[in-house]
Amino acid sequence: MADNRILIDDFNPPAIAHKIAKKMKSMRIEQNMTQIDLARRSGVSLGSIKRFETKHEIALRKLIQIGLVLEALEGFHKLFSSSVYQTIDDVINSQTSQDRKRASRG
Repeated sequence: MADNRILIDDFNPPAIAHKIAKKMKSMRIEQNMTQIDLARRSGVSLGSIKRFETKHEIALRKLIQIGLVLEALEGFHKLFSSSVYQTIDDVINSQTSQDRKRASRG
């Protein structure tokens, strides 16, 4: 069962990066891959992988390359995903907002 509780860390970018790096490292080890193996297979430098696992810093493109090798791209597809409609009014209102190209200057 997934833990869907919202924690203070969920609003803390460094803590989120730490969790992602920890999960990536865990997946790498579960798949019996060394850092060198992951670097070769993903095309991401060994230094970038080490930096991500220790300092939790990585470029988005490199993270996606790693996710591809570890077969962990599902989360990227959910990132910034569209809302689920609850009523017909939600559908109608979304049609008007989809035509906009910019936000208004509040």
